[in-house]
Amino acid sequence: MKFISWNIDSLNAALTSDSARAVMSRLVLDTIVKEDADIIAIQETKLPHGGPSKKHKEKLAEYFPDYDYVWLSSQEGARKSYAGTMTLYKKGLKPEVDFPVIGAPSTMDLEGRIITLEFENYYFTHVYTPNAGGELARLAERQEWDKLYADYLSSLDKNKPVIACGDYNVAHEEIDLAHPENNHMSAGFTDEEREGFTNLLAKGFADTFRHIHGNVEGKYTWWAQRVKTSKINNSGWRIDYFLVSDRIKDLITDSDMINSGERQDHTPIVLEINI
Repeated sequence: MKFISWNIDSLNAALTSDSARAVMSRLVLDTIVKEDADIIAIQETKLPHGGPSKKHKEKLAEYFPDYDYVWLSSQEGARKSYAGTMTLYKKGLKPEVDFPVIGAPSTMDLEGRIITLEFENYYFTHVYTPNAGGELARLAERQEWDKLYADYLSSLDKNKPVIACGDYNVAHEEIDLAHPENNHMSAGFTDEEREGFTNLLAKGFADTFRHIHGNVEGKYTWWAQRVKTSKINNSGWRIDYFLVSDRIKDLITDSDMINSGERQDHTPIVLEINI
């Protein structure tokens, strides 16, 4: 089976705007469509509380006529049209869908961050992990999230194997970003966030990209939009992941990035596994 994950940084804009960035986003959607994945996980949809509008639904039907989908938007109590996730899956698949609440601090459980699909032989779950924020204002809450999320994945793993993906907002090791020496106090590369990801893997999960590619360097999933040359210079970070339960990691046949062309920010990632 083939799975794709992408932080789109506004599905809303990609489907409804005519800005230059929205056009680039749609080119990436065209690329994803050609991949013909079984399941596609999208983070940071930025859809309204009520979910996709009529126009959104029409555009989704044009791009993904062979898919059903479920979505979770930011709810009352959290910021409007903030965060949000969507999972598209091939028609004919019949998952049980869950929108788990993990007891996270502040408004994190209200921000539309996790969708889980249960199938006969495995769980597929994807996440948009909270960012520690400017000046690390949300770091303590992020640390609590990491513990609760790791416990959640572990609880799934006790029942059946897990395929987990998404924007984890952390570069785990120094080889996962171009300039580690300058970023030890930056959100996404603090010791605390890296330790949280280490603890997650220690609960019985494999980083599929590293499992397939070893310690290859210079492969990233995110380049800062605010730095015009970040992608040209490949000054990136690897913060988007596919994780699987250790007991199924040897079923992986591919785990890599999908080329998003000139578009900066996140690029899609893909996993192929004989599950």
